[in-house]
Amino acid sequence: MSATAHPQRLGRRDRSGGAAPGDPLRKYTAAATASSAVVIRSYSTSFGLACRLLGPATRPDIENIYALVRLADEIVDGAAAGAGMAPEAIRMQLDGLERETHSALDCGYSTNLAVHAFAQTARRAGIGRDLVGPFFDSMRRDCEVTSHSSESLSEYIYGSAEVVGLMCLRAFLVGVEVPAAERRVMVESARRLGAAFQKVNFLRDLGQDSAELGREYFPGVEARHLTEPEKARLVADLRADLDAALPGLVLLPETSRRAVALAHALFSELADRIAACPAHVLVTTRISVPTAVKVRLAAAALLGLGPSRPSPGVPGRAR
Repeated sequence: MSATAHPQRLGRRDRSGGAAPGDPLRKYTAAATASSAVVIRSYSTSFGLACRLLGPATRPDIENIYALVRLADEIVDGAAAGAGMAPEAIRMQLDGLERETHSALDCGYSTNLAVHAFAQTARRAGIGRDLVGPFFDSMRRDCEVTSHSSESLSEYIYGSAEVVGLMCLRAFLVGVEVPAAERRVMVESARRLGAAFQKVNFLRDLGQDSAELGREYFPGVEARHLTEPEKARLVADLRADLDAALPGLVLLPETSRRAVALAHALFSELADRIAACPAHVLVTTRISVPTAVKVRLAAAALLGLGPSRPSPGVPGRAR
């Protein structure tokens, strides 16, 4: 019998090694989720390291969120331009990714593995258009805006970073009962931590964003003329966000608290190194945390030597 006589039957045998799969969607979702883990390992050593401290039920969801964020970022600032695509074509790709994501949120399926994996997490965690929409709005601004006012920067940071923190928080709290007052603290902390991460990245990439992409994110600050007082002010601002994130961090479930504490520690270390780097050097050098320091911080987080959940009635303290 020819292969073309029963293409559907042949496809079923091919997918399962000789036996029809019991749940094709589950198998497809597992493959999509596995691909998200590859993305985070390929693009981020810091977040990849932090993800290893997540509980096994939570880790795939955070990897799925990261993979979609990275996919959008590569359209705007990476692989799409590397492929020689024109700005208008890049915007069309981003718009298409947004449509595909919204469609997957509605139906639970996408031919794009990263989008499919994200949609599974989103539908389970209650991540909807209220967060996905602002994220794509900010990504689109990178295609159109080269400088910001204080107001537009706040809107950009909310969509590009704060909502990602809120997505992760919803994934952390799946199946967890949280008093309303504590949830409000967690929401504010997730936003402030996301904002701090974004501001650190702005400072790390200050020279590259200006010289290669023509972007000046901080109002009134020109990368090539960065002064020490300007740098000190920007570092103080992001440190305020890092400090403001601690009250909610210590309230997180054990399955996610240590991982978030490690991410907080890594970006605090980056902030310290940026503060110590002369302004004229910062705009030509991308600051990073040495591997040995990352390992030390990871060990401290694993041992709980960081922000810890307070006892009832006792304010949270770093130990």
